[in-house]
Amino acid sequence: MRHDWIIDVLADLQTYAAANDLPELALKVAEALDLARREIAAIEAEAAGLDPDTFRVRRRVH
Repeated sequence: MRHDWIIDVLADLQTYAAANDLPELALKVAEALDLARREIAAIEAEAAGLDPDTFRVRRRVH
């Protein structure tokens, strides 16, 4: 996976935020991690010849 580095950076940022009393930042970074994992999975699925619609990332509406 050529995108491993971004997962590592976001995980480190989440750990830092949680350990330094930045709970809202930790929560947002957790959301970013989830999004990054889903988007990367979709890219990898498409590269593997799988149906990209199965892995499409949908935006949440709040």
